Amino acid sequence: MTEMDYLRKPSWIRVRLPASQEYSMVNTIMRKYRLHTVCEEALCPNISECWSHLNTTIMILGDTCTRSCRFCAVKSGKAGGIVDLEEPKRVAEAVKELGLRYVVLTSVTRDDLRDGGASIYAETVREIRKRSKNTLIELIIPDFNNNVKALRTIVDSMPDVIGHNIETVERLTPLVRDVRAGYKKSLKTLKIIKELNPRIYTKSSIMLGLGETVEEVIQSMIDLRRIGVDFLTLGQYLRPTKRHLPVKEYIPPEIFEELKRRGEALGFLYVASGPLVRSSYLAGEFYLRTLIGRHV
Repeated sequence: MTEMDYLRKPSWIRVRLPASQEYSMVNTIMRKYRLHTVCEEALCPNISECWSHLNTTIMILGDTCTRSCRFCAVKSGKAGGIVDLEEPKRVAEAVKELGLRYVVLTSVTRDDLRDGGASIYAETVREIRKRSKNTLIELIIPDFNNNVKALRTIVDSMPDVIGHNIETVERLTPLVRDVRAGYKKSLKTLKIIKELNPRIYTKSSIMLGLGETVEEVIQSMIDLRRIGVDFLTLGQYLRPTKRHLPVKEYIPPEIFEELKRRGEALGFLYVASGPLVRSSYLAGEFYLRTLIGRHV
C-alpha cells in the first residue's frame, strides 16, 4: 500500500500501528509454536487492536489454501495432502501460555484431504479443552463440500461457536469467491451444523463495498436467519493487493449502523457492524462470554 492509497481512503478507515507489549507477546508466542494466524496471512487491518487485547485468530492446517477467492490474501496452491498432526497440541499450548479467554480457530480450505481437515479441527478443540477449560472456542470453518460426516466431527467436538462466512451477496458470489464455493453451498453448511446440534451458536460474515446493494445485503441477512444463524458480522472490504478485486465503494458508518439495526430486528442475537469489523472481530467476545455463561 502506498501513502497515496492510504490518503484516498475515507477518514473512518484508519488503523493503529502495532505498539503494545501484548502485541509483542502474541507475536513471540506464535513464532515459538510455529503457528499461522489469519491476522497476518489475510493482512487484517485490526491486528494491532486484537493482539493488544490478547485476541487472535489462529489458522490451522497450514498456510496454503486449495481455493483461490478473489478477495483473499491467503496463499493458494496445492497443499499436497500434508497435515501436521502435532499442530493441535502446539495450538493448545499457545492458548494456555497466552491465557486466552476467547480463541478463534480458522483454516485454509483443504479440498485435498478426505475429511477436509475436520479431524484436525476437532483434535485442536479437544487439546485446548484439556489445558484451558474456561477458554471459549470459536471456529470459522470452510464449507467441507457439505460433507455431513466431516461437519459432524466438528460439531461433536463441542466448540462454543461455529462460523462459516457467506462473504458476499448471492449475485456477486461467482465474481468474488472460488468456483468451488457457492452462496447456497455456504447456507447449506450452516444449516447442517444447526441440524446436527441446534444448541450450537452459528455465525456468518458479509463484506461490503464490492458492488452489492443494501437490499441484497438485507436479503442475505434474511437467508441467514431462515436457517437459524445466531451471530452476524458486517465489514468493509479492503483490497489486500493490486492482484485482488478493487473496492467499488467505501460504505459510510451510518449505513453499517442501519444494517446493524435491521439485523437485530431480524432476530440475530448479536450483530457487529462497522467499516473495520471482521468475521473474528473482538467486539463480540464480551457479549458471547456473557451469553454462553462463562465469566472468565
